[in-house]
Amino acid sequence: MKLEVVNKEGENTGRQVDLPDHLFGVEPNESVVYRAVQQHLANSRQGTHATKERSQLSGSRAKIKRQKGTGTARSGDIKSPIFRGGATVFGPRPRNYSVKMNKKEKQIARKSALSAKADEGRVKVLEDFSLDQPKTKEYANILQNLQVNGTKTLLVLDDVEDNLFLATRNIPRTGVTRYSKLNTYDILNSDYLIFSESSVSKLKELV
Repeated sequence: MKLEVVNKEGENTGRQVDLPDHLFGVEPNESVVYRAVQQHLANSRQGTHATKERSQLSGSRAKIKRQKGTGTARSGDIKSPIFRGGATVFGPRPRNYSVKMNKKEKQIARKSALSAKADEGRVKVLEDFSLDQPKTKEYANILQNLQVNGTKTLLVLDDVEDNLFLATRNIPRTGVTRYSKLNTYDILNSDYLIFSESSVSKLKELV
């Protein structure tokens, strides 16, 4: 697949680049893509949620009142769940939510996501550029020239410079990453993928 290379002003440079067919020309596998997204979201969970059960609360285990003759319901120690400040019954405990997935399945999912974006015409190639200062306005103007402002965009670079990273992080729904860190979730979570011209040649290294 060939794509036109545009500059920061959104104008065609007259050059074209070839997107690797092994990444952008495969038949999407929806079931593998689903599992890859599920794994990404599951692995992002901290799993540190917890509440205190009876054995973890401080307090006496002595019966707080006699069994009969009080006119109220019988009760045990002060840590009973029916009391305010008491323990939680079957509360959440810390756990590991991570999901395992084969390396080849991850690769198929990433290829499927890239191919789907290319089929939808949501892949752009931008001429290599750099920012002298971390100016958010400069990058916002680039997005406007590319007619993708207001949408979710992911800028894929050969190497992320500090000035460019600082300029993009204050714009909502905008991300920047290195080509080697592309994953299925980030691809699908973006409306447009913007590849720098130098990063396209590096994509051939991905499998």
